[in-house]
Amino acid sequence: MLNLLYLENYPLKKNVHSYRQGDLFIAHDVNSGSLHVFDKETFNILKAIEELQELSQTISTEGISKVLRQKGIVLPEEELSEILEELEELRKEGTLFSVEAENVLPVYPEKPIVKAICLHVAHDCNLRCEYCFAGTGAFGGSRTMMDLETGKKGIDFVLKSSGHRDHCEVDFFGGEPLLNFGLVKALVEYGKKVGAEQGKTIKFTLTTNGVLLNGKIQEFLEQEEISVVLSLDGRPEVHDRMRPYADGRGSYDKVTPLIKQFATKRPESSSYALGTYYYVRGTFTHFNLDFDQDVLHMADLGIKQISVEPVVASPKDAYAFQEGDLEKIREAYDHLGEELLLRRSQGRDFNFFHFNVALDQGPCMIKRLSGCGAGHEYVAISPEGDLYPCHQFVGQEAYKLGTLYDENPYQLKMEVVKSFRSAHVYAKSSCRECWARFACSGGCHAANVAFTQTLTEVYTLGCELQKKRLEVALYVKIKEIQQNKAASPVQDIRC
Repeated sequence: MLNLLYLENYPLKKNVHSYRQGDLFIAHDVNSGSLHVFDKETFNILKAIEELQELSQTISTEGISKVLRQKGIVLPEEELSEILEELEELRKEGTLFSVEAENVLPVYPEKPIVKAICLHVAHDCNLRCEYCFAGTGAFGGSRTMMDLETGKKGIDFVLKSSGHRDHCEVDFFGGEPLLNFGLVKALVEYGKKVGAEQGKTIKFTLTTNGVLLNGKIQEFLEQEEISVVLSLDGRPEVHDRMRPYADGRGSYDKVTPLIKQFATKRPESSSYALGTYYYVRGTFTHFNLDFDQDVLHMADLGIKQISVEPVVASPKDAYAFQEGDLEKIREAYDHLGEELLLRRSQGRDFNFFHFNVALDQGPCMIKRLSGCGAGHEYVAISPEGDLYPCHQFVGQEAYKLGTLYDENPYQLKMEVVKSFRSAHVYAKSSCRECWARFACSGGCHAANVAFTQTLTEVYTLGCELQKKRLEVALYVKIKEIQQNKAASPVQDIRC
């Protein structure tokens, strides 16, 4: 029988997340990464134990039976004992109620090793997206372009700051980087040349709204094997409402054919944005809580790699999420998961980035604790050569790390570096008790600062959405693994 005494001091809700999704009763063992699909009776017992813990009551067979009876569930003693024995076997295996991971803090080299940069080659844009965190491309300053000298200094910075690493990453960003396409071409040529001289390879990515994505530029991106992130919000009325030109005209009719054309060039693009990839990224707001329809609209256009992100906005903004929106957003994720499974079964597959989850591999524990590496492994560089933790912090002087024109540009401001290195999961009180802590790594630094004014308090709505996406992602993965085979009363699907 299950060692109930063991569970007396085991924080169940923190370490085992049990939930119903679709027709499945799922338990995710947080520390081992194992997934279990239970029958309804086993699931109910697990929830009863969780309830006893929350009420600080003794966990016993009598207590479990009492909780079940209060819910109108009568389970014969023999069946209860049998299920508890099965759960004990899983505990002994270490795949359920597994030992909680030790609070081992990330350890970093004294001198930051920066392996990736975001080069802001243009602080200007040919669109005026209403929700743009960059102030429609200018980042709150003057509209300007990066020059060749600064761009080369940026390339030199990442090559030297990456230390022993053989591979570096450079993302051309804006504003709209294709407004400075000549510089992009020159820096790709320069980066490949000096990288090869130093025995290093640079992986280039470009993020664009697609307005200028003509045939010549598409050919260049293909020849140089540059990964591309393209912006499209979904249905015409949704896209045009939030992504117009400066004169108010919608941009959907211009960018959609170009995005579709480019997508056909990379039919085998990676689901996990590895190698030379493309994906189409959109943003949903209070105005399109049925964003699942926008994802499906893009899939119907033939776009196979899709990411649609929730807007991060001030409560004062009309497009910001409002009280009551969360349930509708959850419903949209639920529907999207079911539709994805249906289309895959019909040979109409597409990939939704937020539903990607690998059960057999994943980031190391340091990454799971600390997240994206902004501020010490990744920096953004403004057209003037100023360095910031990431593109969403550009222009915020409190987070400035230095400048390429310092006497020693490779010496980042350690006060800022340490603040980002310290903003790990264990530094955030709400994260320490959250079942999704190793999946979201404490959320986006920029979103946390925008809503709480600190790196160590989390953006709560972002947390709720992250957890919902993960629930659906695990469900989709289980459904794929099952491959229409009937599940046994207790089926273990582990990583």
